[in-house]
Amino acid sequence: MSTAPRVGAGGGRDRDAEGRARNARPRDGLGRPLPYGAEGVARQPEGVPRDPRETVAEAQSLLDAGRPFHAHEVFEDAWKSGPAEERALWRGLAQLAVGLTHAARGNATGGARLLRRGAAGIEDWRSASRRDRPYGIAVSELVLWAGKLATVVEREESAIDAEAWAPLLRGGEREGGGAGRG
Repeated sequence: MSTAPRVGAGGGRDRDAEGRARNARPRDGLGRPLPYGAEGVARQPEGVPRDPRETVAEAQSLLDAGRPFHAHEVFEDAWKSGPAEERALWRGLAQLAVGLTHAARGNATGGARLLRRGAAGIEDWRSASRRDRPYGIAVSELVLWAGKLATVVEREESAIDAEAWAPLLRGGEREGGGAGRG
């Protein structure tokens, strides 16, 4: 059975062969829909099984390329298919990536809110009962970084640039904080 998206009769929502909503419109690097027929960036395939280290590496590569929306899709696959005890970690990371997406699009309120929600979602991974660096992710640093970035985004009320999200999984900071339009 084909899973290629199709446009419903009368210009309705795009649906796959099973009837699930699938937007077939091309998207820009921040996941914003472009007009049909426009050239967009390659979409992340959905439902790809990856081991956790592959997930982290692929998501970081997308973040380094300035594509947090696409990184969120990679984290979402891990969240939906990973072991139950790790779902909060992957969901929190997906929320951080969505927060970066909103902030990069200029939605300061939504960006800051999701950065804080994502940080809260991975907070438990800082505890002594868990590894602080699951799959190489510097969780403690990442939680602090996300809180600081949320404050900057709210204060400046402008889109952030790629320098702000590049260190996401490494949990490090870059000089200048990376906020504001580049």
